[in-house]
Amino acid sequence: MENLQLPSPIEITEAQVRINPHIHKTPVLTSDALNKMLGIEIFFKCENFQKVGAFKIRGALNAVLAMTKDDLKYGIATHSSGNHAQAIALAAKMVGAKAYIVMPENCPKIKIAAVKGYGAEIILCEPTLKAREREVNKIVEKTNAEFIHPYNDYRVITGQATCAKELLNEQSDVDAIFAPVGGGGLISGTALSAQYFSKNTAVFGAEPEGAQDAFLSFKSGKIEPAPFIKTIADGLMATLGDKTFSIIQQYVKDIYTVSDEEIISAMRLLWERMKIVIEPSGAVSFAALFKNKEHFKGKKVGIILTGGNVDLGMMKEWF
Repeated sequence: MENLQLPSPIEITEAQVRINPHIHKTPVLTSDALNKMLGIEIFFKCENFQKVGAFKIRGALNAVLAMTKDDLKYGIATHSSGNHAQAIALAAKMVGAKAYIVMPENCPKIKIAAVKGYGAEIILCEPTLKAREREVNKIVEKTNAEFIHPYNDYRVITGQATCAKELLNEQSDVDAIFAPVGGGGLISGTALSAQYFSKNTAVFGAEPEGAQDAFLSFKSGKIEPAPFIKTIADGLMATLGDKTFSIIQQYVKDIYTVSDEEIISAMRLLWERMKIVIEPSGAVSFAALFKNKEHFKGKKVGIILTGGNVDLGMMKEWF
């Protein structure tokens, strides 16, 4: 893929202008206790405070608001384990369009309830990517709805890039930014924003050991499936797309993996020390930094806390 095809700095800036009236400008928080504990100056970009409780509203809104009335007349369709589903449902509601959302039957009830609350039509399926794609293809064929891929779509990637752009606008001298990797939409956008707006900032990916397709793909140079999918980070079970993988290959410095135990420990630490609620997928970046802290001693590091949609019924199991 040639760089000319990638979202440009101008397109990311235009996306920011497009979505800004409709989203929260989330805070960048710090913690003296965590800085001392790790020996790193950390800046947490708190997308857990974002609309729908996650960064996903950025990409969804950018895609939907860029569409014409003709594009929207048959509705919008997507598949998602939860946060993108909520984001598309809300974006569709804002423009008065019908939303069809395919969701795996095992995703957290809080996310299903939220999608229903925004008025979307939910179609439950088996918890596999093939099942999700099969069901959404049926809907598009039946309704002619516009399909918005949850991550392998330049409109979505461009919207997600606004998160790191905001962080860099506020803290321009960070040495590194950590972002989690599921399908790769957020880290692709993060890598593009770092490349365009802060060339001295390296981007690192963080991924659960129980869904490590990006880690394996990054090492081998071609898209690899994860050997197994088993993680509490339900938002990071997706497989890389060709668009996201190409950007990751070019602009991401490295990808680290963490265990579920390390994710839970990081999540608990953030809950206790910073008094903020984040979901397991949102804790993966901090877990990866904590695990690899020796490489970042004395540095300034941005962490994207991606979401706060926690199934509170799981707390006994985690803690």
